[in-house]
Amino acid sequence: MPVLSPTTGLHELLALLTSHLHPDANQKEDLSFLKEVFSERSLGYLMKIHERMRLYQRQSPTPVLHSASYLAEDVVEELQNGSLDGDERELFLLLTAPHIKAVLSVHDTVAQKDFDPVLPPVPEDLDDELEEESVKIVRLVKNKEPLGATIRRDDITGAVVVARIMRGGAADRSGLVHVGDELREVNGNLIIHKRPDEISQLLSQSQGSITLKIIPAIKEEDKLSESKVYLRALFDYTPFEDKATPCQEAGLPFQRGDILQVVSLDDATWWQAKRVGDSNLRAGLIPSRQFQEKRLRHRIKMGTYQGPKSPSAPPYDQTSEREDCDSDAGSSGQHIVSPKWKAVAPSCGQAFSWEFYSAGLRRSFRLSRKDRQGSGETRTPDSNDPEFFIYEEVTLYQQRPTERPRLVVLIGSLGARINELKQRVIAENPHRYGVAVPHTTRARKSHEKEGVEYHFISKQAFEADIQNNKFIEYGEYKDNQYGTSLESIRSVLARNKLCLVDVQPEALKILRTAEFKPYVIFVRPRVSDTLMRRSASTSPGRSDNGHITEEDLQEMRHSAEQMDQQYGHLVDRVLVKEDSASACLELRNILDRLDREPHWVPVHWVRS
Repeated sequence: MPVLSPTTGLHELLALLTSHLHPDANQKEDLSFLKEVFSERSLGYLMKIHERMRLYQRQSPTPVLHSASYLAEDVVEELQNGSLDGDERELFLLLTAPHIKAVLSVHDTVAQKDFDPVLPPVPEDLDDELEEESVKIVRLVKNKEPLGATIRRDDITGAVVVARIMRGGAADRSGLVHVGDELREVNGNLIIHKRPDEISQLLSQSQGSITLKIIPAIKEEDKLSESKVYLRALFDYTPFEDKATPCQEAGLPFQRGDILQVVSLDDATWWQAKRVGDSNLRAGLIPSRQFQEKRLRHRIKMGTYQGPKSPSAPPYDQTSEREDCDSDAGSSGQHIVSPKWKAVAPSCGQAFSWEFYSAGLRRSFRLSRKDRQGSGETRTPDSNDPEFFIYEEVTLYQQRPTERPRLVVLIGSLGARINELKQRVIAENPHRYGVAVPHTTRARKSHEKEGVEYHFISKQAFEADIQNNKFIEYGEYKDNQYGTSLESIRSVLARNKLCLVDVQPEALKILRTAEFKPYVIFVRPRVSDTLMRRSASTSPGRSDNGHITEEDLQEMRHSAEQMDQQYGHLVDRVLVKEDSASACLELRNILDRLDREPHWVPVHWVRS
């Protein structure tokens, strides 16, 4: 027989018995049966639980007295009736001190309560259906947060089962509720004949502890590790306005530009995600990419889809990239504030001419972009249907010291004057910042140097570069062609300078590549209601003396809204321009942090 010590537990005794069972000729079957029973893992677990409960009973502290405060009052009364010497006086002062009386009161409150766990009684009249089924009683404690689980009714059996567990919710943290579990009761209420929405309401209204009677799934799924997929949302989503969501309370609202960590892709229709930087650790439901695209296609088919409208006029700032030296008053130093424009039929690409509100402003040109068909670099992720901006997979990118700087792209709405802003920043630190020198077909003047003001090339070479897609923008002014080339940008970056370009937003499709990793800044002027009212009171009509009118301000505001609607999903930072000095300071701060802080970029920029 095995040697036992006083501390030997019941499960250890069973293990010793199993090891000392030797088959006998006459009792071989009985011994095999006993060995199988004693070796059963579930029996070992039960024995361990039994020992833990016995240990708890032996070591559980019990209060000596349930009314210590009354005993203290009796002692104080006895002390008051006699003479108080040194020790008696000290005891009297201690027992009458407020904090001692409070401690004794708390002691009595705790001593009179039973803190042993109490499970609900097993009902005597069990359903016949529960025969041969394992029933699990789960008690969860939740605050005002949702339970973190959704339910559905099985189409075949009609049972109410757990459809999904929200990562980080109360159910997920407990580890006791699993996908596929059948729900029978909630707080003692049978739910077999209730609708799923009634059950969800019952669960959401339960506060504090909530008791569930569950039939465990046949096979409980192992908890999956959290996904490392991060997405930038390219549209706004409000679950309470989405009738298709399985549970509006479980939905995750987000806005365009939010970074979402997708923690579960198990459901092809509804993903589970968290907002990066959100203090709420519970995941919520978001529509999957495929489901959202399917809905948008359906809306287009039904004629209910309202996508971004193509503007009848360019919504962006059209101040000059570089003034033409042949223009009159070329050294006047004045700037365009808010130009009227009209499109001129282009010979190659698109050219524009302007009339200006302010008299005496020098004329200038704005380079324009020709649509490049067949160019492999013009596509952005998920842009096979340009109107479908859903999600973009991103990752955190930290520029390494050995890497060349990222390209900084400025786009601006009407009145932003981004060229002036760019030139001021470059002039303050020309060793750190650079500008792409444009190409032109006009003749070089005596004071100009090749590669400083322009790259001077022939018309034949310019046309060849157009055909080879070497320009991000190009246009024609006074029978001369001008263009900004990709090679000009590369030459600035190769000198380890931060290259600043201001372009029409259509050019972003060309520049958003792993080579340039552009950081896009949208500059918009601040157009407040106060400024609108002030302008309306001082200049109600169109002004010809250089003042900005109410109509100008309305055009600026409308331009900014249009640009945000059409190109906001490509923007990394919005700079609201109050005045030139403050805008220049803010832009410098943004550029100073660009190479020192990590930023979210499309994942294929760092994988390629």
